[in-house]
Amino acid sequence: MHTLLILSRHADAYRRLIEEAALAGLEIVGAAAAGRVDIVFGEPSLIRDALAELPALRWVQSTWAGVEPLLDPALRRDYVLTNARGVFGGLMSEYVFGYVLAYERRIFEKYAAQQARRWDPSPPGTLRGKQIGLLGVGSIGAALARTAKHFGMRVKGYTRASESCADVDRYFHGDTVAAFAADLDYLVSVMPNTPATRHLVDATLLGALPARAVFVNPGRGTTVDEDALAEALQAGRLAGAVLDVFQQEPLPPDHVFWRTPNVLITSHTAALSVPADIAPVFVENYRRFIAGELLHYRVDFEAGY
Repeated sequence: MHTLLILSRHADAYRRLIEEAALAGLEIVGAAAAGRVDIVFGEPSLIRDALAELPALRWVQSTWAGVEPLLDPALRRDYVLTNARGVFGGLMSEYVFGYVLAYERRIFEKYAAQQARRWDPSPPGTLRGKQIGLLGVGSIGAALARTAKHFGMRVKGYTRASESCADVDRYFHGDTVAAFAADLDYLVSVMPNTPATRHLVDATLLGALPARAVFVNPGRGTTVDEDALAEALQAGRLAGAVLDVFQQEPLPPDHVFWRTPNVLITSHTAALSVPADIAPVFVENYRRFIAGELLHYRVDFEAGY
């Protein structure tokens, strides 16, 4: 018998979905039974605070893709940690291309003209033939690449080493980030939060982008040098930015981005963890767990993803 503790703001929904799966040999318990819990499913920020009370812990399944709260070297690492992957690609595509299309089709300008009762016959752009660059081509990046191809875009990918997505026309690695950025119309960051990706979007990368480029970040706030991005936007060296994540959240009222031109702030809502999407990840991994098989989406504590 395995004992599961669910630590989530949506614990009731997750419990219902897991019970519906009728998983063999699984008992779902409350925090009072923490001493015998060997499996935890939930949000890393809540799990972190409970780690010291879980002596029998063997496996943690995160409901998030990012597991930063559990990566502090001062915390225990004597358990298997898995995250949620393969479920956010569709939501991220909706988010990214919703705003990319709004920019390309000049939807905000058209609406402003309507509000002013002004006829605006200026032609919109088209995504066909435009070039998008993906910082990170994991499962989310691959979904974005597939959607970009649907619109007839050319796709460049920047990764640590992998080149597994057939929808990417050209890959870049290592110190080629400036060449990667050189002729992009849109740059999208879906990199994980690791020491190697911190401030990857810096003054050098931003300076390599054409002035027409738009930057979209639904990935991690730590990937961006926020001062460099604000300066590039204020100086007109970048056409715009759509920002969902930030180094400090909520974004402080006095942050420069609130008064930076051509910025859209979406307050970390690009791809929320929906129980109906995330519960099947746990269910499949539990079946693998009791069968003694390798779990999907295992996190390397050192690499950070």
